[in-house]
Amino acid sequence: MSELFLLAKPWWVNLLDLVPAVPFFLPQQKIRLPGKQLLIAALFAIAFGFVEAAVVVYLRAATGLWPGPPATALAAFPESLLKIECYREAATMIMLCGVSWLTGRNIGQRAAAFLWMFAFWDLFYYVWLRLTIGWPASFLDTDILFLIPTPWIAQVWLPLLISILTGLAIWLRCSTGRQVERRSAV
Repeated sequence: MSELFLLAKPWWVNLLDLVPAVPFFLPQQKIRLPGKQLLIAALFAIAFGFVEAAVVVYLRAATGLWPGPPATALAAFPESLLKIECYREAATMIMLCGVSWLTGRNIGQRAAAFLWMFAFWDLFYYVWLRLTIGWPASFLDTDILFLIPTPWIAQVWLPLLISILTGLAIWLRCSTGRQVERRSAV
């Protein structure tokens, strides 16, 4: 069994640990998103997580780098596909930003929607990989989280924990906003 590593590489990736706190710095009145919008955004992100997982499986199968830990496959990954993979990751962020823009009416709602969808997308990316190919076998498995501008490497527990905490933070902030709205209407 792998041992637990608390830090990701490069060092600045560890700043992502602060992401779940971001919703608490957004002005309350600016992040109210209806439950229906949160549900639809979550469904989009869950489906998108499957698409991302499928792309990773197809790429690794096509290059003969599967099965095996993703972090060890990076060195053997063809340069041309690595470049395409970076563009795909950038396109993923653009799509999440685009849907966030359409979901919210102001910067606070858009930021909340982006974090909400990113959390579900990332969480379900790993769920779909586990259900389809049996990876990760453990929360201690090492993964490549992102490639831009350089590979981000951490154990699977880190993005899962950040995604869960971020989703909970958005839910708490948005549901608190709805309670404040209901109280002021009475």
